[in-house]
Amino acid sequence: MRKIAALYFLIFLLPALATAQTIVSGTITNAQTAQPIVGATIKASTGESTQTNYSGNYSLSVSADANYLVVSHIGFVADTIRIALGQQANYSLQLQPRQNVLSEVKVQGYETNRPLLETAAAISIVSSDVLQQTDESSLVRAVNTVPGVKMDERAPASYRISVRGSTLRSPYGIRNVKLYYNGIPLTEANGTTSLNLLDAASIGTIEILKGPTGSIYGAGTGGTLLLEPRRAGLGKEVGAGLTVGSFGYRKYNISAGAGSAKHNVLVQYNQQQYDGFREQSAVDRKVLLISPEFYLSDRQTLTSHVIYSDLYYELPGGLTLEQYKQNPRQARGGEFGSVKQQAAMNQETINIGLKHDYRFNDNWSNSTLVYTLQRFRDHPFNTDYERNATQEIGARSSFVYNTTIGNVATAFTFGGEFQRGFEVARTYDNNSGTAGKLRTDDEVTAKTGFVFGQAELELPSDFILTLALSLNDTQYRITRLVQVASGNYNFVKDFEAVLSPRVALLKKLSDRVSIHGSVSAGFSPPTEEEILTSDGVLNQDLEAEKGTNYELGLRGYALQNKLYVDVVGYYFRLKETIVSRQDASSVAVFRNVGSTSQKGIEAALKYTIVDAPAAWVNYSNVWASYTYSHYRFKEYQQNEANYSGNRLTGVAPHMLSAGFDVTTQSGLYLNLLANYSDELPLNDANTVYADSYLVTGVKLGIRRTIAGSLKLDVFAGVDNLTDENYSLGNDVNAFGGRFYQPAPPRNFYSGLNLKYVFN
Repeated sequence: MRKIAALYFLIFLLPALATAQTIVSGTITNAQTAQPIVGATIKASTGESTQTNYSGNYSLSVSADANYLVVSHIGFVADTIRIALGQQANYSLQLQPRQNVLSEVKVQGYETNRPLLETAAAISIVSSDVLQQTDESSLVRAVNTVPGVKMDERAPASYRISVRGSTLRSPYGIRNVKLYYNGIPLTEANGTTSLNLLDAASIGTIEILKGPTGSIYGAGTGGTLLLEPRRAGLGKEVGAGLTVGSFGYRKYNISAGAGSAKHNVLVQYNQQQYDGFREQSAVDRKVLLISPEFYLSDRQTLTSHVIYSDLYYELPGGLTLEQYKQNPRQARGGEFGSVKQQAAMNQETINIGLKHDYRFNDNWSNSTLVYTLQRFRDHPFNTDYERNATQEIGARSSFVYNTTIGNVATAFTFGGEFQRGFEVARTYDNNSGTAGKLRTDDEVTAKTGFVFGQAELELPSDFILTLALSLNDTQYRITRLVQVASGNYNFVKDFEAVLSPRVALLKKLSDRVSIHGSVSAGFSPPTEEEILTSDGVLNQDLEAEKGTNYELGLRGYALQNKLYVDVVGYYFRLKETIVSRQDASSVAVFRNVGSTSQKGIEAALKYTIVDAPAAWVNYSNVWASYTYSHYRFKEYQQNEANYSGNRLTGVAPHMLSAGFDVTTQSGLYLNLLANYSDELPLNDANTVYADSYLVTGVKLGIRRTIAGSLKLDVFAGVDNLTDENYSLGNDVNAFGGRFYQPAPPRNFYSGLNLKYVFN
C-alpha cells in the first residue's frame, strides 16, 4: 500500500517540478549615463521574454532550470546575465552603447525618437567619434564627411553651411538652414545663425536633416541641424587639455563634470587663439558652457544650458585670381583694404535655455522649452563700421500622444514655436578701424513662429506612414531713427502665412534594410540682413523662397552586418530663388530671380573591417560619402543677360569624402581623412570657376587609463597633408573678381588631454 501511495505521489509531483517557476527581476541602465533603458528585451535561456518599462525595470517568470538571461536593445551591445538555478534575486545590468552602429541609434529628427532604419527621411549623424578625429579647432572637417553638406570657413571662425546647395544667398554667415542646440533654436528670429559662438568641443553629436523640414521645424528649404551638447561621463571627473599647431594655433580647455542616475552636469571652458595664415586673420575665442541635466523622476527631466561666448576674429577679405596666385597670404588691399580698415568682428553673447520633458502616462508626454539671447557686436567692416545689440526670447512646446487605432500603432505630435528678436543697429563711417560719423540708426523687431502637427502610423506589412503639416509666419518691423540721406521711416514686412506639408512612407524590407520616400514643401523668408543691407538700403520687394522636394532612399546592412549603406536620390524645385551679388563697395545685394532645378544623389558607405574587443586591433573601418549635384537655373533673367540653364553658383557637381579609422587594445588610434571637391562656378554667368581640389589629413594618438582613474589622450596630426593650394569659402558673384579666400597649406598640430575620474 505504501508503494502504491508513493507511486501516486511521484506521478502528481513530477509535473509540478517540471513546471516550477522562478521570478527574476532587475533594472537595465545605460553604462555611460546610468539612465534607465526603456524597451530593452530580456530573454531567458528557456525561451521566456519580456521588456523593460519606462523606469528600466523588468520582472519575468522563468523555468527553474533557466541559467542565463540575454539582454538586448537597439543601439546597445547585447549582454548576458548568469542566474542561479531556481534562485529569485535582483539581476540588473548596464548596457554599453554601440557608438559605431549609427543605423541602430535612435534619432531625434522629426521628434519620433525612432531608429534610423525606421525614419523616412534623409538624415545623417556626425557622432562624437567623428568630431574628435581632428584637432577640434572647428566643425568644418567633421561636417564635410556628410554627403550633401558642405561647410566653409571664409575666415577662421566665419562659417557658412550649405545643405544641398543653399549657399546662393549666403555670401557670409549661415542662412536658409535652421540649427537647434539641445533642442533650443540657435537660429534667431531674423533667420541668421551665429554658430561661431560655440566651440567644437561643446558639441557631442550632430543630426543633419536634409531638404525642407518645415513640417516640424518651421521655415527653411535648406535643412535642419540638431546639435546635442557634450555630456559628462558616469561618476565625477575633472579634465584639462592643450593643443598647439601651425600659424600660432593654441587651444586650452578645462572641464568638470558629474554623472549619475539623478543628474548629469558638465562645466567646460575653452579658449582658442590663432595668429592666422593670412594677414588680418587672427582669432581669439573664449567659450564657457554650463550644461546641467536633472532626472527628477522616471517621468520628468529638466535640462538647461548657459553659453557665454567672447569672440574676436579678423576678416582678411577676398582676393582676385592674380592676387591669389601671387601671394595667398595677403589680405584684401586698396582704399577699403582689410588691414587699413582693421576689418574684424567683436561679438559677446550669452545664450540661456531651459527645457522640461514630462511623461504624463504611457500615452501622453510633453516637451517645453524657453530661451533668451543677449548679444553685442562691434564690427569694423571694409566699407563701414557697424555696432548692434540684440535681445531675443523664444519658446517651443510639443506634445506626443501614442495610441492604437484599430490594430495600427499611431503617434500624434503637435505643438508650436515662437521667437521674437529686437535689435538696435547703427552704422558709421569706418575711419581706419575707428567709428566715424553716424550713417544710420535702426530698430529692428523680428517675429517668427509656427504651429505643427504630425501623425505617424505603423501600418501592416512593416510600412510606416508619416503625415505632417505646419503653418508658418514671419514679420519684420524696421524703424529708421536716423538716415542722413533720405530721412526717417517705418517699414513693416509681413510675409503671408504658408502651409508646409510633408508625406513620407517607409517600408522595412527586413530587420536590417529599409526603403523610404517622401514629398515635402518648404518656404524660407528673407533674413533681416537681406532686407536691410549694410549700406542702409531697404530691399522692400524681396519675397520668400518656396520649394517642393521629392525623395527616395535606401539604407541598411549587408555582408553579415559589416557593410552599412545609405543612398538617397532627390529632386527639388525652388521658386522665387534668392541670389546674392556684390556692388562696387562690397555690399551684398539680394534679388529673387525665378526658379531652380536641383537633382542629386547622396551616398554613404561604411565597412567594418574588425570589431573584436579582445583582439589587439579591436576596431577598424573604412568609409566614404559621395555627393552628385545636377543643379541648374530654370528661369533667370538679369537685365539683358539670360542665365537660364546655367549651373547653380557655388555648387560642385561631384564631392567625395573618405577615411580609414583603426583603434587597438593598447589605446593607439589612427584616423585618415580625404576630401575632394569638383570645380564649381563662382558667378551666375558661369564664366569663372574655382579649381577642384583634394585635401587629406591624418591624426595619430594614444588613449590610456592610468591607475584606473586618470585618462590620457596624446595626439598629433597633419591637415592638408598634400599641401594643396585651394580656396575654402569662395565669395560668389564678388565685385572686382575678389572670389577667393585661400585656405592654409600643410599645417601641423599636437595636443594632450587629461581627465581624472573620481571613484
